[in-house]
Amino acid sequence: MHKVLILGAGKIGTLISGLLAESGSYEVHLGDVGADVAQRVVNAHGLSGLKAHTVDASDADGLAQQLRAHPVDAVISSLPFYCNIGVAEAARKAGAHYFDLTEDVEVTRNVRRIAEGATQAFVPQCGLAPGFISIAANELIGHFDELRTVKLRVGALPQHPNNVLKYSLTWSTEGLINEYGNPCEAISDGRLIEAAPLEGLEEIEIDGTLYEAFNTSGGLGSLAETYGSRVRNMDYKTMRYPGHCSQMRLLMNDLKLNHDRATLKRILENAVPQTLQDVVVVYVAVTGTQDGELREENYVNKVYPQKIARRLWSAIQVTTAAGICAVVDLVLNSGGRHRGFVRQEDFSLVDVLQNRFGRHYSAGEGKEVSAHMVVSGQVGHQRAARRA
Repeated sequence: MHKVLILGAGKIGTLISGLLAESGSYEVHLGDVGADVAQRVVNAHGLSGLKAHTVDASDADGLAQQLRAHPVDAVISSLPFYCNIGVAEAARKAGAHYFDLTEDVEVTRNVRRIAEGATQAFVPQCGLAPGFISIAANELIGHFDELRTVKLRVGALPQHPNNVLKYSLTWSTEGLINEYGNPCEAISDGRLIEAAPLEGLEEIEIDGTLYEAFNTSGGLGSLAETYGSRVRNMDYKTMRYPGHCSQMRLLMNDLKLNHDRATLKRILENAVPQTLQDVVVVYVAVTGTQDGELREENYVNKVYPQKIARRLWSAIQVTTAAGICAVVDLVLNSGGRHRGFVRQEDFSLVDVLQNRFGRHYSAGEGKEVSAHMVVSGQVGHQRAARRA
């Protein structure tokens, strides 16, 4: 039985702990800085093999003591991105595999540094985006002899928007602001560039619903590094309902709240409700040559809330937790094949979707989904190519 420590008993850590413990293959230790937070999660799950601990991940000595008292095979961080460097360092010293959900580019660079020469695996950027979106894109990329364009688009959205932002807080507010406010990596005309967040606005129509998409930070993961020499254009954009981007530009740029993120966080959490009635939309489009012909393939998937372990979970919780649990499961059962810094594109889409945890992504794949994109006045029509 594998032993894991999950740090953070929030929206995602709660489901990660339930999925792993319910499988019967994991002894799960759930740690949180709140004295009673982890225990309440353990009581709610009611699963054997799930234990609660009070752990302050920002306290290096305390975290090291936790790992000495309860040795584990893997440490999974579902903490805010700025906590992860210390957690990765603790995992390295303890000889445990390391996994996180960060979208932050600088944190990932530091994790790569920590992973140098390690015999265990360091796998940052698990989850949805970055994470599963990179795995899906890598699958399509492998179908082409030469690459021209790779587009990655993800949206975590309320099913029934009814406020001016047309949005509900479905995950970490700090992570959301980080994505909206930090520079974005992209490849344009064969060159790695730094693109501005909240720019590059385009429209996409999927199943008759119109979305907008715009640059956000971190979602490209390591794909630009992996395929930068082979592709002409590659970018990642977040999908929202039309009008959201202009409202966020007002808050972050015009009102300068990108420079006062604590205030912006308080505003959003006070004004924007949370919801379990959400939908996650995953869209990948790859164009290039196959057998000398210019072709395009798409991966399009919608995932809705699901009932797991007798409880309803939001689509963003399901997709994020299922993504990281599948990767954890694949690494821990690989016989030591994964060592050092591990990229998301090192995992096969087929393996992830067939995994006992990754199968939750397949719930949205029961029908073909059509997509209609408008970029800079040009109209194109794509239809999902089911290769997954």
